[in-house]
Amino acid sequence: MDSKDPASSPTLPATRTGGGNSPALKAEWRKQLVDKRLHLADRAWRNDLLQRVMRVWLVNRPDTVIGAYWPIKGEFDPLPALFRWQEAGLEEDAQSAARQRRIGLPVVNKIDKTLTFYSWYPGCPMEEDAYGIPKPKDTEVVVPTLIFVPCVGFGPGGYRLGYGGGFYDRTLASLQPKPFTVGLGYDFAYLPDLEPESHDVPLDAILADTGVQWQGQK
Repeated sequence: MDSKDPASSPTLPATRTGGGNSPALKAEWRKQLVDKRLHLADRAWRNDLLQRVMRVWLVNRPDTVIGAYWPIKGEFDPLPALFRWQEAGLEEDAQSAARQRRIGLPVVNKIDKTLTFYSWYPGCPMEEDAYGIPKPKDTEVVVPTLIFVPCVGFGPGGYRLGYGGGFYDRTLASLQPKPFTVGLGYDFAYLPDLEPESHDVPLDAILADTGVQWQGQK
């Protein structure tokens, strides 16, 4: 099955001639891409492919703390692949507690609108945050060296289209050293006309169900 079949992609409006992406255009892209995600007939197939891409991509990574997200609005769920990654780490280095792999989920700071990551594990007590998104309850703060970021859309140069809140951009701008960032999305979310704004921070890599879509120099 060719996941890049044009018939499977939303009909997206073109960018303005000679200009950047307008807020109205980005809003229309978000609407159409989220709607397509929510009504995927081949979701299980695409998810299985992207889970495999994630697991293979992670094989040679040195990270022991990875940040991810709780999927909403039809987003791909990265947590099963990360749990496999966590279990594999225990098998490889069962005697070293210092090497224990940990997974973090984000919680929004209401004051500065940045994200703090808290340890998550299957069966972890959860509660809703101020935006109604589940988050770990009473677990420890962790500092990821790699963060998987959900993409509504993504374009050339590693730039992503998010929901417009700027949470990840503010968070990445505030973290030192900057973690390695990896976007996750379905291949139909590629937007060849996406143009970054001055505050946009490019991702270091982007993974989709059809493989690695972008890999920077870092």
